[in-house]
Amino acid sequence: NSGIHLALATSSHAANFKLKTSHQEGLFSCFAPSRRVLGDDPRIPKGKGKPAPDIYFLALETINQDLRAAGEKEIEPEECLVFEDSVPGVEAGRRAGMRVVWCPHPQLLKEYKGREAEVLAGVANSRDEEVVEAMQEGGVRGRLAGRPGLVGDGWAELVETLEGFDVGKYGIGV
Repeated sequence: NSGIHLALATSSHAANFKLKTSHQEGLFSCFAPSRRVLGDDPRIPKGKGKPAPDIYFLALETINQDLRAAGEKEIEPEECLVFEDSVPGVEAGRRAGMRVVWCPHPQLLKEYKGREAEVLAGVANSRDEEVVEAMQEGGVRGRLAGRPGLVGDGWAELVETLEGFDVGKYGIGV
């Protein structure tokens, strides 16, 4: 046990997830089946998929259930690191109060050129009044449960590849 707790939170429904990942079973085997939350998971309320934070809260709960059973300390959202490829996923992670690493497809990155900071804050597709409210409310480094982050708050980063990703800067030792 490395002390690193992993869960998977994907908007892909079960059939699509299987199709997308069947050729990479070794990679996905690090996610215990009990810690995989798919887009059609009945525990996610209808209409609460990404960009709502529910899928990330549920993924965290799958970890915390195991920790409670083992008598260990639960993990808080601000202790989580989300890896995302989608804009709604970045927003969901930020709304969950989690740190986010955005690693988009190059074409998606082109579509959001010049708006990267908004994506990282989780406000690229938010309603204007919601963004203004979130920025006025502040909170811990601008993070409030259910609210996007703030532009430039340092709680998200953009990377073009995960090859050579420095987990050490997040306090993760492997």
